Amino acid sequence: MNDTITANKDKPCGSLLIIGGHEDKVGECLILRQFIDMAGGKNSQIVVIATATGQPRLVGNEYRQLFSSLGVAAVTIMAVADREAANQQEQAEIIKQATGIFFTGGDQLRFTSILGGSAVDAAIRAAFRQGAVIAGTSAGAAVMSETMIVAGNSNDTPKKSSLIMAQGMGFLAEGVVDQHFAQRGRINRLLEAVAQNPHVLGIGIDEDTALVVGPDRLCQVIGSQTVTIIDGKSIIYSNISESNRYQPLAISNVLLHILPAGFGFDLNLRLPLQLATN
Repeated sequence: MNDTITANKDKPCGSLLIIGGHEDKVGECLILRQFIDMAGGKNSQIVVIATATGQPRLVGNEYRQLFSSLGVAAVTIMAVADREAANQQEQAEIIKQATGIFFTGGDQLRFTSILGGSAVDAAIRAAFRQGAVIAGTSAGAAVMSETMIVAGNSNDTPKKSSLIMAQGMGFLAEGVVDQHFAQRGRINRLLEAVAQNPHVLGIGIDEDTALVVGPDRLCQVIGSQTVTIIDGKSIIYSNISESNRYQPLAISNVLLHILPAGFGFDLNLRLPLQLATN
């Protein structure tokens, strides 16, 4: 993928909405409404990128109907199923005009392998620099970070052999995202990821929960469950570099934050925030 996008005065960026998967689609739809509000309300120009799923038409039409029912008139679905499609300038031009870009679930490697370095990829980044909000659910959440988790055994003791990582799309610097977090017991594999690079924050997002990340890297948790932050910067000891693939991980002095709605996180200062509530 292209270089990581960072927010600064010379390179203005949009916001991120990172969703842990299975967001509410039948009730209040709080997370989807948040995406619409961030993208400009009823005047939003939304593009849904269904590259990751094996059923792009079905999934894309589901989100089209959802966003339309919530008052958005301009919703474009893009399957972008191969590299040829990813380099079509017509699709790229539509994305450049988007105020909100939504990555569906599926297989996150399809996002990076199909979109990486393409005209569509460049258009997404151009829209983000102009202030568009980028949202992603499930696989669409995993792909947000510089390095993404591709696979890992959630049911085993943490060890090197159970984690597979690859380069993500890099919208979120100095973080790695895992989704369906509490529901699939994924704390072990996020600990492994942080042990490999303690400078990177581990961000585990539960289902029907999202982390809103502003251009200033101040975050807010929304939804019904929690976001788990694993900070390994102060790790005293880890055997991750000396252990063999199947040896259990040893790690000490890890800082853990569990944050429900009403809380946030400062990614720059690595500090949790208690937000004002009505």
